Amino acid sequence: MHESNLKSLRSYLAAGLLTVVAATAALPVTPVWAQTRTLPDFTDLVEQVGPSVVNIRTLEKVKTSAGGGADEQMLEFFRRFGIPVPPNMPRTPHPDRNQPQLPDEDQPRGVGSGFILTADGFVMTNAHVVEGADEVVVTLTDKREFKARIIGVDKRSDVAVVKIEANGLAAVKIGDINRLKVGEWVMAIGSPFGLENTVTAGIVSAKQRDTGDYLPFIQTDVAINPGNSGGPLINMRGEVVGINSQIYSRSGGFQGISFAIPIDEATRVADQLRVSGKVTRGRIGVQIDQVTKEVAESIGLGKTQGALVRGVESGAPAEKAGIEAGDIIIKFDGKPIEKAGDLPRMVGNVKPGVKAVVTVFRRGSTKDLAVIIGEMESEKPVQKTSGPEPKPPSAGPAKVLGMVLSELPDSQKKELKIKGGVKVETADGAAARAGLREGDVIVAIANSEIKSVKEFDAALARIDKSKAVNVLFRRGEWAQYALIRPAH
Repeated sequence: MHESNLKSLRSYLAAGLLTVVAATAALPVTPVWAQTRTLPDFTDLVEQVGPSVVNIRTLEKVKTSAGGGADEQMLEFFRRFGIPVPPNMPRTPHPDRNQPQLPDEDQPRGVGSGFILTADGFVMTNAHVVEGADEVVVTLTDKREFKARIIGVDKRSDVAVVKIEANGLAAVKIGDINRLKVGEWVMAIGSPFGLENTVTAGIVSAKQRDTGDYLPFIQTDVAINPGNSGGPLINMRGEVVGINSQIYSRSGGFQGISFAIPIDEATRVADQLRVSGKVTRGRIGVQIDQVTKEVAESIGLGKTQGALVRGVESGAPAEKAGIEAGDIIIKFDGKPIEKAGDLPRMVGNVKPGVKAVVTVFRRGSTKDLAVIIGEMESEKPVQKTSGPEPKPPSAGPAKVLGMVLSELPDSQKKELKIKGGVKVETADGAAARAGLREGDVIVAIANSEIKSVKEFDAALARIDKSKAVNVLFRRGEWAQYALIRPAH
């Protein structure tokens, strides 16, 4: 080949190579993690954790008669096909029938799930699975059956511990709830509708989900149905991170939302149940409510946070510490209270007798109060207050807000344990729309404490009547904020 032609060929090839390189460089680069990410494989997890999951059957004693009349036949029909028994259907023969009685018969009461905590036979499940059962039967994956002894049941957290007489069992590994992230894959094993060793999977939809119960739940989209209750929620490391406990459903079946008790809370409860058969929790003796955004802004709290103290029990640790109805607890032992439900959980985890610092927001400023934690007990009923006939009411400036007020008798102040306040005789217009009514006792307006009608009128005179005003009032032993808006 002629030398000039050879040079041209080399130049052409070089140019082509550069074009290919440039084109390749211009292509989008797919990250390595995106190239390798695939759907998870749960087979190893099932083999690892499956032997630790148990089926739990509960039985109850039901009286039967030798006659086997229509009532007993109908009950058997309902039981066989899983139809709820009508509440008005008698479970025992009518005494007038004069039929001989047979010994009590064990009838199926329910089916649930659980998992092995220790190799020597301690099993964790839900309280609602075993509560009230006359007999509990635990079935392992190898089909061995054991009669279980109920060690303890805690209805507040819905956690229970039962014991079977066995050794060398496969115990679960407990996970770290703080490492659990929203969006990560999780798996459940249980007995939905009595179908043992059923595996379902999904992702964590949310954490710290407040459903009004004592504990903050883990929300998932794992398929959970009746019978899954008490079974484990497992992460991809084969660790238990929760106990499947509830579902959100309008039909009674799974609709894409399920809830699990965080394993750290459940373990704390289970440890106490194993030691003493019961759970000891702290309490300070307050009734609380949420703080709304409007109230938080009107009283200068800044943001929606804390727990509004609606009432303080007489003689309770909170009263001794100086906590008052109407206070907003924003911190407990230095930890912020984001929502009202945080407070009972924090207090409940503290041992009785321990001193803690409660930070309250009261009429525009914060205050630290030392409280000695008491032991949780059954709630006392709220007592209604009563008093002598009020003094003649005063229409005054309060009528601008739709109220007629009167002085509060000393006897009622003593009964309510307050220093002052005024009584609402009538409430209409703006005051009624805000929720105030006859008999309420107003103790503060616009963050100013009042002790008489004269002080109320003076405080009201300083307020811009074109804007909403916050009022702290008592209704019996309960305290609440109201936001009175002017009529436009």
